[in-house]
Amino acid sequence: MAGDREVILITGASGRIGFKSAEYFSNKFQIVGFDVFLAGKLPDVELVAVDMATDESVKEGLDHVRKNYSNRIASVIHLAAYYSFNAPWSSNYDKITVKGTERLLKGLQQFDVDQFIFSSTMLVHKPTAPGIKITEDSPLRPTWGYPLSKVQTEELIHKERGKISTVNLRIAGVYDDHCHSIPLSNQLQRVFENQLESHVFAGDVTHGASFVHMDDLIEALSLCVQKRKALPPELTLLIGEDVTFSYDQLQRMMQRLTHGNEWKTWSVPKPIAKIGAWAQEHLPFMKPSFIKPWMIDLADDHYELDITRARKVLGWQPKYRVDKVIPKWIEELKRDPVMWYDENKLRAPRGLAQMRIK
Repeated sequence: MAGDREVILITGASGRIGFKSAEYFSNKFQIVGFDVFLAGKLPDVELVAVDMATDESVKEGLDHVRKNYSNRIASVIHLAAYYSFNAPWSSNYDKITVKGTERLLKGLQQFDVDQFIFSSTMLVHKPTAPGIKITEDSPLRPTWGYPLSKVQTEELIHKERGKISTVNLRIAGVYDDHCHSIPLSNQLQRVFENQLESHVFAGDVTHGASFVHMDDLIEALSLCVQKRKALPPELTLLIGEDVTFSYDQLQRMMQRLTHGNEWKTWSVPKPIAKIGAWAQEHLPFMKPSFIKPWMIDLADDHYELDITRARKVLGWQPKYRVDKVIPKWIEELKRDPVMWYDENKLRAPRGLAQMRIK
């Protein structure tokens, strides 16, 4: 049974953000974590096997919370969602992200819940151009399954929240001191190995996207929980760094820090890039690539954020900046390429252990 500490329920608690959140909040709250795959262990944190894709599993998880802890929940931090770069769409987006949230919210109506925080994405917005910042009121135009499912879920939360106060955090690409960002780790891998793909790009190299350090994201979550009784009943916030670096800027930095020199990244017509991506994906003698044909059309998308609302409402200001952290990744990569590749779940080339660059 729970003691005097208030309960925070975290879904997706075994994931990278979920586990870090559970660790952070466990100092002051009783944490119950839901996840379909239970991994890791933290003191005073209970992980419960819950599959957001089934009514029965979600019900059993919530019944467990009520029976063993309390009918009162200070905050629900809802991180569980489907995400994949393998294809632009999957039925799992609806089954897990949208319907899973609906199951959870309906079950929570039987609880006394102060707050429901939903992890959305900046990608719900229509891409912009360098110098034009996105605000929470900017047009929405999700361009593939992941952000589309987030838009649909935001709409569902508005309809189904009942008396629960909600916060939609539209989060930029998350990274940490060891990288753990799929797009950025793959970009650095291409540069480190001097792959052909590190010399070409199927889009405007002056475009880019905002990122946010894990610690800054956890700070934003913490402020949401701290201020939960003072926040408006429904709130949407963009959470990301307010400086966006272009693909070319990050590319040149990675080149300089790994190889000691910079080279030009050439823009390739999209039809040719799609043929190349298809060949790498399907031909047996080609090395598989992170870049899929469907991603080519998204290469020009630019996300530059105005975080004024997060500053005013939460008092939140990012302390990190991705260009200041990239040198740490490259130091680790040079020191132990095998460890860095393994840590970022990258496919290692032959002879990787000998690829230390001084």
